[in-house]
Formats: sequence, C-alpha cells, structure tokens
Amino acid sequence: MAGYGLDPEFHLHHLLQSDLANLGITSTITNASVSGDTSNMGLNRLEWSLEEGYDLFVLGLGANDMLRGIEPEITKLNLEKIIKNVQSKNISILILGMQAPSSYGEEYQKNFNEIYFDLSNKYNLILMPFYLEGVALNPDLNLEDGKHPNEKGIAKISKNLSNIIKKNYN
Repeated sequence: MAGYGLDPEFHLHHLLQSDLANLGITSTITNASVSGDTSNMGLNRLEWSLEEGYDLFVLGLGANDMLRGIEPEITKLNLEKIIKNVQSKNISILILGMQAPSSYGEEYQKNFNEIYFDLSNKYNLILMPFYLEGVALNPDLNLEDGKHPNEKGIAKISKNLSNIIKKNYN
C-alpha cells in the first residue's frame, strides 16, 4: 500500500485517485500507509491518522504480519480493533484480503486466509478477497524481490480496487 521501492507518482493512492476520476468519482485520498507496517503498527497510529469526515476507509493491513509469521489470531484481533474504531466514526470500510502461501504450513495458511472473510462477514464489510489477484507471483508485475508490486502491478491493483469502489460505494 505504501509503494515500497517505487517513485511517489506510482504509489497506489495517486493511481487510485486518477482511476476513480476516470470512473466519474471525485475523491481526495489520504495515504496513511507506512512501508513495512504490521496490523499492530497500523492500530497504534490509527487515532492520529483517522480524521472525521472520511467516506471510506480502505483497510489493507496484514501482509507484513504474514511475512513475519505473526500468529493469525493476533492479526485478526488488531484488524478487528481497527474496524471497530473506524465504524464508531460512521466510516464505511473496504477490507483488502491477503493470502498466505503454503510454505507457512496448512494450518497457518488456513487460519490466516480466513481472517478477512471472517471479519467482512462479522462486520458487514465489502471484501476484496485477495488484493494482489493477478499480480502476485507474476514477475512482470513485481519488483525483483518478487514480493512487492512494480508500477504495472500497482496499476492493476488500482484498476481492480477502483472498480470495486465504483460498484459498491458510488
């Protein structure tokens, strides 16, 4: 979400604002992401980054938790606290799901992958099940590290995300 390794003009919030405009949605996007953020880090700075008057909160945390092997239950609790806080301010939430690879073991993968579905059902959120859909594991859409989207990957994520926003919030 923070645009790791990319020039600022290719960060998701810039492309998303443009893609939304192309769909007829005027928006001002505040990028509160920080490269490397875990769900706990996002939770800890939520209060000072969340302002009144937002129409939509895009929650895209958890990937770094998974990369660090943080227990899925901890990630889920942190995300749940964020959701409750945002909903208490009457702000709609779009939650962006992530998927764990099988290399963490079947149990970890299952528990992690269920986080986003469980929370979207429990709190009646719109879910983008896997926000790296069509981007993950595609070398043409990722940086050399194979983990972070490049400019083309971010553009694809932005198009997918803007279409979900258009369909569900316009």
